[in-house]
Parts: sequence; C-alpha cells; structure tokens
Amino acid sequence: MQLYNTLSAEERAQLIDEAGKQRLTLSFYAYAKIEDPKKFRDDLFIQWNQLDALGRTYVAKEGINAQMSVPAENFEAFRETLEAYEFMRGIRLNVAVEHDDHSFLKLTVKVRDKIVADGLNDETFDVTNIGVHLKAAAFNQILEDPNTIVVDFRNHYESEIGHFKGAITPDVETFRESLPIINEQLKDFKEDKNLVMYCTGGIRCEKASAYFKHQGFKNVFQLEGGIINYAKQIQEENIESKFIGKNFVFDHRLGERITDDIVSQCHQCGKPCDNHTNCLNDGCHLLFIQCDDCKAAMENCCSTECLEITHLPLAEQVKLRRGKQVGNKVFRKGKSEKLKFKHSGELSDKPLAFANKSNKILQKIKQKKVHLGNVQHYYVKAQVGLFIIQNYEVNIGDKILISGPTTGNQELVLEKMLVNGNENATAKIGDKVTFEVPFRVRLSDKLFKILE
Repeated sequence: MQLYNTLSAEERAQLIDEAGKQRLTLSFYAYAKIEDPKKFRDDLFIQWNQLDALGRTYVAKEGINAQMSVPAENFEAFRETLEAYEFMRGIRLNVAVEHDDHSFLKLTVKVRDKIVADGLNDETFDVTNIGVHLKAAAFNQILEDPNTIVVDFRNHYESEIGHFKGAITPDVETFRESLPIINEQLKDFKEDKNLVMYCTGGIRCEKASAYFKHQGFKNVFQLEGGIINYAKQIQEENIESKFIGKNFVFDHRLGERITDDIVSQCHQCGKPCDNHTNCLNDGCHLLFIQCDDCKAAMENCCSTECLEITHLPLAEQVKLRRGKQVGNKVFRKGKSEKLKFKHSGELSDKPLAFANKSNKILQKIKQKKVHLGNVQHYYVKAQVGLFIIQNYEVNIGDKILISGPTTGNQELVLEKMLVNGNENATAKIGDKVTFEVPFRVRLSDKLFKILE
C-alpha cells in the first residue's frame, strides 16, 4: 500500500509532459472535527494517488487545507473522494483562473497541529461564530461604503504584487503576526465600522473573522472563497475588479494574474514587475521580485554574492552552507537589505505599468509532445536561448514548443542550432544547445518536441 511519493519531481514532470493531458489547479479547505487525522490522511493519499492528484495538503484535528493539481478528466472522481465525508459534502473547490500542468509535482499530505498556523488558542473563543460571507458583487458594494475598513490578511510578499484598492496591507511575514497588529490598529472602530477582510482562498479569514468578533468588532465580513473565487466570479458575471494586480499562489506558478495592472517593482532595478523568483543559490532561496533583464543578468540570483556561489563546484557550495539554517529550513520572503526596491506596508493602488497579453496555458494541449529539457539561460541582446537536453534527442527540422507560466505556449521549427558550441544537426541527452528564440524565455520554461 503506497502512502508516500516514490517519484522525484523531475520524473513526475516527465510523466505529465508525456501524457499531454490538461490538469486543473484548485484549492479547498474545511473546518471539522477529525478524530483520527493520521488515518484520514492515509485514506486520502491512497485515493488521490490512484487519481494522479498532486499537491500539498495539511490535515489536523480541526480540519483540512489543500492546494491541488488534478487531471481534468479525474476532476469529478476527485470531488467524490471528498464528498464521501459528510463535512465535505457540497464543498467549494476554488479552481484557479490560470493553470500550469506543473503547478505541483508531488502529492504531500501531512498531519499538523493546525491547518493554518494562527497562534490562537481555539479554546478561548467560539471559532464557529464567523463573519458574514460576501460574494464578489456584494464585496464590491460594501467596499464603496465610507464606513468600511478593508484588511488584507495575507503577508507582505503576497499583497505587494496585488491587493484590493484601499486595503490595509500589514507588513508581516506570517498570518499570526497580523492579528494583534490589526486588533490594536482598529481598536477605536469596533462599534461603527464594517471590518471587511480577505485572503487568498478564504481559510485565514474564516478563523480571523471569529477572532475579531470575539475581540468585540460588531460588523465583520469576509470575502467568500478569497481572491481565487473572486477572480472566477468577476469573469463569469462580467463585473468590475476591485482587486488590482496579481494574486500570489503557493505553487510553482507563484502568482496568477487578476488584472493587467503591475503595481510592484523589480527588487533589484526598480522596473515595473510582479514576477517572483526564488534565489537559485540553495543556501539562500530568498523569495523576491525579479524582472527578466535582472533574471538574465543575475541568473536567478538575488545578489552578486549568491551568483558567485552558484558558479562554485557543488561540493564547495555544500561546504559553505553546512551547519547553517538555509534552503528549505528557512523560507525567507523578501526581507533583505540587498533588495533596494522592496516595498511593503502601505502600498499604492496606482499601476506602474500594464502586463502584456500572453497565451494562457490553461488550454488543453492537443498535440502529443515529449519533454526535452529546460531553459538554462537567455541572452537578451542576441535573442538566443540555452537549453540542456535531458530526455530524447532533437534534430534540425523538428517542431518544438517552449512553454511556461508567463511565456505561454510558443511553437518554433528548429532551423539551426549549436550543440556544445558547434553547429550540428542533432543534439542528444546531456548536450548543451543554443538557438535563436525570437521572444524572451525564462528559467521556469520547458522545452518540448512536438510529435506529429
């Protein structure tokens, strides 16, 4: 009986690419009393593994919190695995507005003390006495009320790239930090103001609204299903978006665009940008905003120090970080003196620029394709991409596809290439390949060969 992953992320990515089937990215949560979280966890893993469902899920005695990637053809079967439990019958599944087949590459289901780290003692207040849920249209309406105070209960790196206009955006790194800050900041408005809150998918507000009602706030409201559900509703109902920019998401995409407005800057050069990067140095992994030009110049690194480290032999890199709390032990989120254009706290509602329309990759790719490798570098001035061939071989005349969250799906016919520095007609596994690419590619992009 398989209860844990047996494939690496790379192996799983290859299987997904070879299958060529559309996957849906979704999230959900439910507060409920679960007597045996370990058994509940194992049962879910077994069922989801059979459906090729991937993602990150936390289970606790207080409920479940999940972000998932599910094959579109298995969506209803996946829903049935949830509705087999009474507390999840009719559960709302927040389906993303943008999809990426590689949003998750492992199935992780973990038992935790809490499904959200809120730092609260649930025994001290009624966690079921929550605020009024508002759908998109009603949420827009209450924002127009001069007696409304709207609060973003996400963290600084989330709100920086997108937020509701006029929202209070606390300069915090964790949800638990924001609760006492907002309680103190709004202590004089408990009786006569509408406290309206929102977060990514609704789960943080579910607990926060009960907490603030316990603290004496009389009129407490929350955005039903969070920003994810709001984005879906404004599209379906063709109503104005009061949210501006991008919604940060906790998967490979690191964000999905709600409006074309760019409200943040590259942390390194100040150019309008809202694409997050994790520093390539395994001893850093700093999460920060980086534009394409800085990405190319700095090779996905946050500083010259990290760039120099990534050029060292692997053994030297391991030696440098030995004994330190780095990498996945500390997920640092943009707080660094090396980032000159980092903003948090009070954020502007005015766009700095507008995003280019790109081909959304949520559309089902009909052609059969195989994964060749990944982008390693893009030479901006020469418009040349560098790739390492990891699977199969590629030949002059092959039709190729370059695909990624921002790039979309771009097809080319390979007319000329350099293989390990020399012009050649064939590239094999392990070869470094460069060829002209008439559009910007990114390190998150993947190279495929389209099979006729």
